[in-house]
Amino acid sequence: MTSASGALGDSDLTEEQQDFARALRDYCERECGPERLKELTSGFDDLHNDDVARQMAELGWYGVAIEEAYGGSGGGLLEACVFLEETARGEAPIGAYPVTLIVAGALARFGTEAQKRRLLGHVAGGGALAIAMSEPEAGSDVGALSTRAERSNGEWVLNGAKMWCSYAHKASEILIVCRSERGESKHEGLSMVLVPRESDGLTVTPIETLGGKETNELHLEDCHAPEDALLGEPGAGWTQLMAGLNYERVILAASALGLAQRAFDEALAYAKERKQFGRPIGSFQATQHKLADLATELVQARMLVRSVARTIDSAPERMLPREASMAKLACTELAKRCAIEGVQIMGGYGYATEYPMERYLRAAVVTTIFGGTSEIQKNIIAKTLGL
Repeated sequence: MTSASGALGDSDLTEEQQDFARALRDYCERECGPERLKELTSGFDDLHNDDVARQMAELGWYGVAIEEAYGGSGGGLLEACVFLEETARGEAPIGAYPVTLIVAGALARFGTEAQKRRLLGHVAGGGALAIAMSEPEAGSDVGALSTRAERSNGEWVLNGAKMWCSYAHKASEILIVCRSERGESKHEGLSMVLVPRESDGLTVTPIETLGGKETNELHLEDCHAPEDALLGEPGAGWTQLMAGLNYERVILAASALGLAQRAFDEALAYAKERKQFGRPIGSFQATQHKLADLATELVQARMLVRSVARTIDSAPERMLPREASMAKLACTELAKRCAIEGVQIMGGYGYATEYPMERYLRAAVVTTIFGGTSEIQKNIIAKTLGL
């Protein structure tokens, strides 16, 4: 590892924020290093460790972006980005945190006081939440979803199927995006209902992936939820989803940025140590140029993410489709590029499961898919350019 790489691009942070980043790095090196990580993740299969999440909660970090009134630390999205980047870079096994933070953001914007006190406090204490949008026939086209929620005897009754629900198996409650009424367009009549994971009629089935146990298929068959489980207004689900896109995409961008930095750090350390033809491979210009390009892109991506986060913190109601999509696109594609170049620099060792680079590549590939594919992000950016 190189200590310098962690500081690149940090000069824009306050002293307190830099101290926070350093504390996170120290914690990850001490508690989640290579020797312990395999044990904490059941052989890299379970990427969310409840004990680590609770320990971070005790340190006051898990509720970094949650108001103090609900048990959090009262920070903003910028502080959350620092947390997300450093824990991803340090391989802290808290895989459920990004999606939990996305749901927490929706709760903060649209939740009732009772929902906030119950669930935001749960998150600040190290708990997990999840959100279910995609369906077998509705992925990027969220408006095509068909899962239904109907009012009956003072309850919501849900029926349908959901796919790719990240960390639903770790969540206490899952925010189900469903159709509660018919509208003139496919974007009308959507609602968001909080359903406890242990509810009768809800089945959570793991999906085997390249990354391990991280996502699930959900089946809802006459699944009952109380009337006050509705988040926000009935039929306003699409507007509520759109209002959270800034937040969601920056969260995913910061996590991917941490993964990119980790892959870069490993490749850089290897290039300094590995010798071929009697000299370190990092002394060859071909390798130097790869690492120089990636180092530059990492700083650019970090500055972009933090700039967007600051703007959101200063004007939470402002829509930033171009900037948020650029951040998500830049960081996820960079994570994939860092991992691919890392494999190339490490050669056969990068491909071997004995070394971590192949894990970083498997983790990076999916970041360009979930939360809006890279192609969708480019479409959004193009529209903002008048194309």
